[in-house]
Amino acid sequence: MTDPRPTLVQLGQHAAPTHTVAHLSDPHLLAAGARQYDVVDPDAGLLLALARLRRLDPAPQALVFTGDLADRAEPEAYRRLRELVEPVATELGAGVVWTMGNHDERSAYSRELFGAASEAPQDRVHEVAGLRIVALDTSVPGYHHGDLTDDQLSWLSDVLATPAPAGTLLALHHPPIPVPMLRAAEVIELADQHKLAEVVRGTDVRGVLGGHFHFTSWATFAGVPVSVAAASCYTTDPAPLDRLVSGVDGHQAITMLHLYDDPRTVVHTVVPLPEAPEVTAVPSTVVAQLEALSAEERRDLLSRKDSPFNTGEMGALW
Repeated sequence: MTDPRPTLVQLGQHAAPTHTVAHLSDPHLLAAGARQYDVVDPDAGLLLALARLRRLDPAPQALVFTGDLADRAEPEAYRRLRELVEPVATELGAGVVWTMGNHDERSAYSRELFGAASEAPQDRVHEVAGLRIVALDTSVPGYHHGDLTDDQLSWLSDVLATPAPAGTLLALHHPPIPVPMLRAAEVIELADQHKLAEVVRGTDVRGVLGGHFHFTSWATFAGVPVSVAAASCYTTDPAPLDRLVSGVDGHQAITMLHLYDDPRTVVHTVVPLPEAPEVTAVPSTVVAQLEALSAEERRDLLSRKDSPFNTGEMGALW
């Protein structure tokens, strides 16, 4: 998949990112418009996430969903997921990477998303303009914790034995990191994480993407950054009052990844989904004016404290 996007004029010292990836997680869709806990509309959260993606420039080249796609693994919910996501992905020119979660069931997942029912682990390799994205199935049938079989680890080792031109991202539902802000999740974490670390360490893996916790988190694992995206449905309050677990209808977010030529440079940005009151703004029409300036002129305009931009004198020109 090549990148058809126009080259951007950079306003700073870094070149444009080589790859842009949207990381979404835990939509937990339900059939027939049902609501979670009789309150949360999972369709609405996903639609808001997709609307946010339409605003972004550059647009994402891949939409990576790290599991719990359907809350009850209902076939109708998977079909609804495709109906909502695939037209937007086509509009953006982005590939879609689905990943199994503990709420998903392999048979319905594989039949509705890939056209053939299977009870085998749903591990797949995707390629996006030289960037390899490996979807790993960490689900354990009948349980909420995660695991990877020896066969899966051997398969992953074989995949990673040949480096990809732009490196590799791993996408899995159960992140291989501690969860100090949600102790209950320690019981349903990814088992035997050291086995995955042995496979990942020293390879071209540039990042690990996960979900499961319903709040944003970061860590390192086997020397590799790990990014956990919040859910688009309900989220988990990491600082609840007198609760072991507190699910809330708020703080939903997705995470954007921008990858650069330097394989160590991957920028993660949380994009909140709910709208918030705007208190100050500069219109996007100003971008063309900034691009037309020299680097010295841009710095003088935007950085100098008494410049027309920073004193508000330019407001009348907008």
